[in-house]
Amino acid sequence: MARTARGGAGAKVLETAYRLFYRDGIHAVGVDAIAAEAGVTKTALYSNFGSKARLVVSYLRERDRLWQAEIDQITASITSPRERVLAVFDAYEEWLSRDRFRGCAFANAAAELPRSDDPAREVVRHHKSAVRSFLRRQVELLPESGPELPARLMILLEGAAVTSTVEQGAEPFRVARRLAESLLPLEAPEPSDA
Repeated sequence: MARTARGGAGAKVLETAYRLFYRDGIHAVGVDAIAAEAGVTKTALYSNFGSKARLVVSYLRERDRLWQAEIDQITASITSPRERVLAVFDAYEEWLSRDRFRGCAFANAAAELPRSDDPAREVVRHHKSAVRSFLRRQVELLPESGPELPARLMILLEGAAVTSTVEQGAEPFRVARRLAESLLPLEAPEPSDA
């Protein structure tokens, strides 16, 4: 085996774990498979992550980081809070379509790691809380939105993610987006200078 450059083993392991954990499931993928596919030794894997549990946490944190970056990029040029909410539905559809409808990595991890005190579950909670907070911040900028609207939008998103995984298609996101549009109050029109 060719020697990996110093510092490169951790990146290779994380990149490989990211792909394998999502594709095959956390429990189905062992450290031997990750190390072999990454082209590093198990010693290198453990020296970078300490344990498989910590590698799982790193994998979920990386997915969360990439998701947040994508949402920031998608919504950066959108000024309308209503349109920013709807853009999240579009982003979910794009994200899961690109991943061939394997499902939400965070929901998948929560299903595989049932112990509520598992450190990976904290990353899952953080991710879902961040999505909910984003929706809440946008909804609070809308007139007459009601306190339950962010929770309803979150349920629409999560339901669409699960249904699209089962059906292996994007239509559930389109339905959920239309439902979200019907729930979101219209924004007041900009005053004209006439």
